[in-house]
Amino acid sequence: MSSPILVTGAAGFIGYHVAEKLLAAGHRVVGVDSFTPYYDLRLKEARFARLEPQSAFRGERLDLSDAEGTRDLFRRHRFERVIHLAAQPGVRFVDPQPYAASNLMGFMNMLEACRHGEIRHLVYASSSSVYGANRKLPFSEHDSADHPISLYAATKKANEMMAHSYASLFGLACTGLRFFTVYGPWGRPDMAVYKFTHAIAEGRRIEVANAGKVWRDFTYVDDIVEGIVRLVDRAPAPDPAWDAQRPDPAISPAPHRVYNIGNDRPEEVNRLVALIEDALGRKADRADVPLPPGDVLETRADVTDLRRDVGFVPSTSLEEGIRRFVTWYRGYHGV
Repeated sequence: MSSPILVTGAAGFIGYHVAEKLLAAGHRVVGVDSFTPYYDLRLKEARFARLEPQSAFRGERLDLSDAEGTRDLFRRHRFERVIHLAAQPGVRFVDPQPYAASNLMGFMNMLEACRHGEIRHLVYASSSSVYGANRKLPFSEHDSADHPISLYAATKKANEMMAHSYASLFGLACTGLRFFTVYGPWGRPDMAVYKFTHAIAEGRRIEVANAGKVWRDFTYVDDIVEGIVRLVDRAPAPDPAWDAQRPDPAISPAPHRVYNIGNDRPEEVNRLVALIEDALGRKADRADVPLPPGDVLETRADVTDLRRDVGFVPSTSLEEGIRRFVTWYRGYHGV
């Protein structure tokens, strides 16, 4: 029997969907989550409760900033493939400590456990927010991403650099995925699609940044999951682009790649609001507010590398994705 696949952040939005997809495909899954109260824990518990009855799933409650607990997890399960999605999310700066604990120390513990556990492939979540102040669109993995404008983005860029160093030093095959504005059923209530839907459904006012003249590469969660699952068995060869730029030929190239996963079709937030209004059958009460610190006006993913290497790009339209999300929302909230 093949070894189980580790999915961290399994009670989180994307992690839950990844675990479901792997289980449906016949894999054994160990799902880990620390259940931090960044948003309503009842939603995390509800996701986990849908996974736990499945015989091929083993749930563990663990904070990955606990180095010994993380090492013990790897000793007990003998993983070969790891999908690391656990992180402190959000570009709004509130308290730096959770970002440091989860995104830096937790990621370091994961790299160390993968190194000593002889993991064949680590797939980890990065973010489109690493592009920060970049003005060139669409955002390409081959462009500089040295100007993050949120602490969250800075930690995700740090994760990419840390993974590259472990790939270079120890031959640990790593693939980083820059997600672009993920939404869908079981989504995060702090993100725009869920937040707007919830407020409009309850007749509360929504705050719309920059009069809605903001563009996002909204990406439906099933497309994100498809990309992750396709990549988990495709450990990267050394990156030829990086190999060509090596200052010292004696340094071995690193088996580390980074991919964008996004729709490559930015949509204006005003259109998002209109689609939610149509799906709910009621108009929004809007208040215009300035663009918050840490946000950018537009994101757009260049998915050339993903299409070439994986043969897949996200394709779910915003209309279809919002329809599916609102259907789930009505069921979950009894609307």
